[in-house]
Amino acid sequence: MLFDAGTIRTCGRVDRGDSHLDTDLMERDRGITIFSSQAALVHAGTAITLVDSPGHVDFSAEAERTLAALDLAVLVVGANDGIQGHTRTLWRLLERHGIPTIIFANKVDLLPDAGSLAENNALVAALRAKLSEGCLPIEELTGEAAAMTDETALEEFLETGELSDATTRRLFAERHVFPCLFGSALKNEGVAELLDAIAKLAPDRTWPGEFAARVYRVSRGDRGERIAWLKITGGELHARQQVDGVTDGIPWSAKINELRIYTGSRFEPISNASAGGVCAVTGLSHVRPGDALGAEPAPERPTLAPVLTYGVLTGDADIHTVLSALRELAEEDPMLAVSWDEHLQEIRLRLMGAVQLEVVRDLMARRFGLDIDFGPGSILYKETISRPVMGIGHFEPLRHYAEVHLRLDPAPRGGGVTFGSECSEDDLDRNWQRLILTNAQERELVGVLTGVPVTGVRITLVGGRAHLKHTEGGDFRQATYRAMRQALMTARELGECMLLEPWYAFELELPTDKVGRAMSDLTRMSARFGSPEQMGDEARLTGEVPASELGDYALQLAEYTSGQGRISLEFSGYEPCHDSQNVIEEAGYDPEADLPNTPDSVFCSHGAGYTVKWHEVPEHAHVEVDPSRLRPWRSAAEVMAEAGR
Repeated sequence: MLFDAGTIRTCGRVDRGDSHLDTDLMERDRGITIFSSQAALVHAGTAITLVDSPGHVDFSAEAERTLAALDLAVLVVGANDGIQGHTRTLWRLLERHGIPTIIFANKVDLLPDAGSLAENNALVAALRAKLSEGCLPIEELTGEAAAMTDETALEEFLETGELSDATTRRLFAERHVFPCLFGSALKNEGVAELLDAIAKLAPDRTWPGEFAARVYRVSRGDRGERIAWLKITGGELHARQQVDGVTDGIPWSAKINELRIYTGSRFEPISNASAGGVCAVTGLSHVRPGDALGAEPAPERPTLAPVLTYGVLTGDADIHTVLSALRELAEEDPMLAVSWDEHLQEIRLRLMGAVQLEVVRDLMARRFGLDIDFGPGSILYKETISRPVMGIGHFEPLRHYAEVHLRLDPAPRGGGVTFGSECSEDDLDRNWQRLILTNAQERELVGVLTGVPVTGVRITLVGGRAHLKHTEGGDFRQATYRAMRQALMTARELGECMLLEPWYAFELELPTDKVGRAMSDLTRMSARFGSPEQMGDEARLTGEVPASELGDYALQLAEYTSGQGRISLEFSGYEPCHDSQNVIEEAGYDPEADLPNTPDSVFCSHGAGYTVKWHEVPEHAHVEVDPSRLRPWRSAAEVMAEAGR
């Protein structure tokens, strides 16, 4: 596309190591896109910014973050591979974000008849069956098939015999139709037609006047400077401008140093960027991918999540140096969750797959000079609660004082842990509330069944007390951690703690005579599935299966079907563990022995502090929460904003 638009003089190739957008050494070594990159071009009078995102399944999270920068998407499908499971994952992400999409069937030259009309029609039929009925050859966008997707368009077609360009653009912008083009990028076939389609269908948008932006990527420059990649969604952004944002519920303000427009690895400094544009900036040391700046509303939580966890083998390297370096990488990729496991005395890393593991290893060596390795991967379990519970934390060694009362409520499982307050400022000063909510978000809350992260919980501050003379900031940190853990222990005692495991949605296609074996295997794996769907000599099974049961089933499938069976998987979320008792027993986790996450409290008597076990804390608490004095729930971000006024 860059070549056809005249932006570059020669076409590059990833497998040859001279791609203009895949400039990182790891991308060139592996022949795949790992990091999103951008380039600008002009075609038919339309200024277009290309944002190239990864296509490999291990880097789906990077691709999802990139969607925040897009006005329209080009979904590239390998004509010789068909619609893969990962293609459907990307399709659902595009659907969730409401992004108009053009489909480009690449590598048609590798089909038996090199992309004949019959082969192209078969591809469109497959796209309509597996993605959307709105998938149409681009030549049919003004015809009856497109008109049938919308009542107003149908009326226009019946009156005039074809759809106008304005109507076609509307149908595309509203995701009623998805134009399909065919070609071969390697032979530069169909690329000019793709550029024409983008220029013709590009949606017209009116942006608000107040500055707003989304951060879709964070990286490091050649000199080690931190670079934030932004989509401007309102107003203008200028160099040296002061901008506001919220990261992990904590508001901040910072000054933009420099604005840049990148083409591959090269950039040009610019003085300002307008709404609708994409740029990179320096100077924002707080931001993480997904953050909202200015008037931009807070984004939804990502759909994709890592389901594998690995122990980090530090070798001769200092463990604190390794942990610090990994946390720097995690700031650039929030899905790369890094934690210290006190129980195992090791660094744990969560990620999407084996290829991403290799990339992290290479990054640690190249950027930090650290030679690390990883232990075997295991399933990342999580914990939640099934009913509301109260938690109390008290910290009162000599000359210290803080007490915190929290309520933990079940929340949607895909929503992580959210924080807020119902506490009146007459009962606890606003600044103390702000400090408690900040402390609560500082570190990951782990469960009391196996010591894994907690999800699907809303934590609300409902009461607390400080001492005019003896309370220090760290006192509330201690009381807050203890209150959260005390609540979880209470839930455990009531049998209301629940172990969750990741589940995959699967689609299994195989010869009809092998369906019985497949259904037997799926039943053994505790899968949920419906009746087989016949497709000629093949059958299709769809359903959900626990990730822990899959193992090497793809290899087994290939073996017993002589290579004719195919399985595609898509992460569908966390659900109650099908084998929780065995998992809990194997973990051997003792929450009361986990001293850094103790549920017990410290009280003071006769000038000395003493420990009170978690189940006795309510009897010793100094504060009694009066429900009639509680305020309407405010999120942590709202409390922080109130504290700033």
